[in-house]
Amino acid sequence: MADNRSIILDCSLKLFAAKGYDAVGVQQIVEAAGIKKPTLYHYFGSKRGLLETLMQEQFTPFMTQLRSVAAYTGDLPLSLRQVVVCYFEFAMSQPTLYLMHLAAWFANPENEASLVITPFIQEQHQLLETMFQEAVKDHGNMRERHKVYAATFLGMINTYLVQALHGQLKLNEQAVKQVVQQFSYGIYS
Repeated sequence: MADNRSIILDCSLKLFAAKGYDAVGVQQIVEAAGIKKPTLYHYFGSKRGLLETLMQEQFTPFMTQLRSVAAYTGDLPLSLRQVVVCYFEFAMSQPTLYLMHLAAWFANPENEASLVITPFIQEQHQLLETMFQEAVKDHGNMRERHKVYAATFLGMINTYLVQALHGQLKLNEQAVKQVVQQFSYGIYS
């Protein structure tokens, strides 16, 4: 049986993803979890503390894996493929968390959820920018384009993920190849 802390995390994630962080109050969370407010405050201190814990505990493993696969090793198509697979696998294994993360990404930057999630987004961009900067030694035509490449590549990945999470396409090996080929066509031409 799950403990109160796990139940609170699970219920809050579902509510944040379904309704948006701002639309969910502490009372809704504790009612969904079947606990009292002091229990939530004991574990997390606040609603923001709850979101910070969700991201730290459930999104950080993805970030660790992304750091590893985005490390350029001299084979850009392989690096691109590894990054796509990393995103696809994480989003499909944690769809509610990933959709919540995307919703906060596109929220007002002063929104509390956005303030919590933005550092994770910035790190994703930085990891991809670094990968593209490192690839310049093998692909000189990419010089000074690392920021736009990171934004474009991540935007393409997220478009595929949203379509898959809404049942509009399947994420399989063919989809991985398609993302890499579409993106590569743009950067090599």
